[in-house]
Amino acid sequence: MKPRALGDSGLTVTPMGLGLAALGRPGYINLGHETDLGDQRDVAAMEVRTHKVLDAAWQAGIRYFDAARSYGRAEEFLGSWLGARKPEGVTVGSKWGYTYTADWRIDAEKHEVKEHSLPVLERQVLESREQLGGSLNLYQIHSATPESGVLENAAVLNRLAELKREGLRIGLSVSGPQQAEVIRKAVGIRRDDQRLFDCVQATWNVLEQSAGPALAEAHQAGMGVIIKEALANGRLTARNRDPGFTDKLWRLEDAASSVGATSDQLALATVLNRPWVSTALSGAATVEHLTANVGAVDLVWSEELWDRVSALKEIPDDYWSTRSDLRWN
Repeated sequence: MKPRALGDSGLTVTPMGLGLAALGRPGYINLGHETDLGDQRDVAAMEVRTHKVLDAAWQAGIRYFDAARSYGRAEEFLGSWLGARKPEGVTVGSKWGYTYTADWRIDAEKHEVKEHSLPVLERQVLESREQLGGSLNLYQIHSATPESGVLENAAVLNRLAELKREGLRIGLSVSGPQQAEVIRKAVGIRRDDQRLFDCVQATWNVLEQSAGPALAEAHQAGMGVIIKEALANGRLTARNRDPGFTDKLWRLEDAASSVGATSDQLALATVLNRPWVSTALSGAATVEHLTANVGAVDLVWSEELWDRVSALKEIPDDYWSTRSDLRWN
């Protein structure tokens, strides 16, 4: 994969990156996560698995790796891989604002707790640096929403500006039906006579397209754009057994088969072919799925494919309601 700029941040990424949400902890909301992991869920086995997927990603040309404090031991596993392999030319991002609370249990009442306060930022940036050392390039607010108030918190924004002066690049991730509102607000926030945020990470896929215009504006303003949940947590794959989704999945699979691809490859290729996307994250938890995802990079795109898949979009409130009901497994 040919490296490309992450906006005007000075960092580079590859068209596809690897997100570690499903690799750093034994439970996640991706459909079929329990099947991917089987009974190999202890810490040592999960670290071995993560290293294998990271090795496969590296061999496939992926050079952007994305973690978070709340992804269980994702930063630890990524840090140990970086220390052992010493790969060159990688960009590493992580996120702060959620604390992992599941204690390695799948049936935990709460898997993570959100708090966008200055004390949490101060604690978690130290923890991230302890795990990732000098490899950490990009630090992102995890899931900024209107309700969290983080973009109105002057103390937090000023501290992020200090971290930027120290050499980190600063970003934010967004989620929920009001992603566009938060993105547009972030574009206008300035510190030290420059835009504070170097990039935004958002959910955009063939079902949830509402943030597209705001992401295009962020790209035009010089921000990098990282896309997460391109497969809608597995809803855009054959693992989706929801009877109410059968027709949409058949239409996606039919379009994919017309170009010799799978539904996940077409869904990812749709993201990769948006002109404002810097990198799209694979959330694979197995080497096999990672390898299949990477096939999306070489899919020959056409506007006919866009016409077929764009019609699958859902009402944002409906999409996010369905996502909130996904089971930790």
